[in-house]
Amino acid sequence: MLVACLITCALVPAGIATVQAQYPTKPIRLIVPFPPGGGSDTLARILGPKFSEALKQQVVIDNRPGAGANIGAEVAAKTPPDGYTLLMGNVAHAINVSLYSKLNYDLVRDFTSVSLLASTPNIVVVHPSVPAKSVKELIALAKARPDQLDVASSGAGSSAHLAGALFNSMAGTKMNHVSYKGGGPAVIALIGGQVSVGFATAPSVIQHVKSGKLRGLAVTSAQRSPSMPDLPTVSEVLKGYEAGTWYGMLVPAGTPKGVISRLHAESVKLLALPDVKQRLDAAGFELIGTTPDQFAAYIRSEIDKWTKVVRAAGIRAD
Repeated sequence: MLVACLITCALVPAGIATVQAQYPTKPIRLIVPFPPGGGSDTLARILGPKFSEALKQQVVIDNRPGAGANIGAEVAAKTPPDGYTLLMGNVAHAINVSLYSKLNYDLVRDFTSVSLLASTPNIVVVHPSVPAKSVKELIALAKARPDQLDVASSGAGSSAHLAGALFNSMAGTKMNHVSYKGGGPAVIALIGGQVSVGFATAPSVIQHVKSGKLRGLAVTSAQRSPSMPDLPTVSEVLKGYEAGTWYGMLVPAGTPKGVISRLHAESVKLLALPDVKQRLDAAGFELIGTTPDQFAAYIRSEIDKWTKVVRAAGIRAD
């Protein structure tokens, strides 16, 4: 992919190449639409310093949580399309298209894709006080205690919320959804025992699982995760179950093509760096690195996919 990118960059028109050469001339803001501690924030803080080095300008992480990732997206959509404001896009933004009756931005119209950076499975975790030590035992416990187990999520309609709703539907359980303002606060509540169960992104809980603060039961991906090979998949018990989270870079629509090409080229290079790959692997990320067009097509497919899921589940956030 890196070779393809370099070939593409070599063929760009002279005007675009000039924009690339001049950009950037001042610090860049990377908006993370969640509070510190979740998967989006973890990815941004691993990649941010590397982007600063590559672009020779500081990349400032700006956490703008709220409204299920919509506040950060609204801020980014209304900024000048000059390449100095980036958005860490997330599966939540594709879900929100059908989850909310009205949004103050249009994910497809108001943003241009740069690259789908990474994905991660969610991990089914429980507080150590919960007696269940497997998915089968969690299902049995939830059926024995209907409406008594609380499930934390990073927000209404988030991937964690829908992963839990899908689990309830397929397992025939009744666990209560408790919404928090991001993955970080949800994990804090899990560790503190305020809630019993979580379907959290791997980066937000993997270290807590390893330390014993939380007990990992399974991953929500179709296959076992390379970073957590000992954890089974939920689908080994509930056939066909699959859920997860993706992360990608977006910029306001109208951003110069030369700037987009530069950001894409640097992002692909960073994902290939051994130290970056090692850190992201350890945090539970699976690296991707698509072209802008591939990411744009993927976003459209995700909007279609989650529209069907949200409507079938009858979930609304407003």
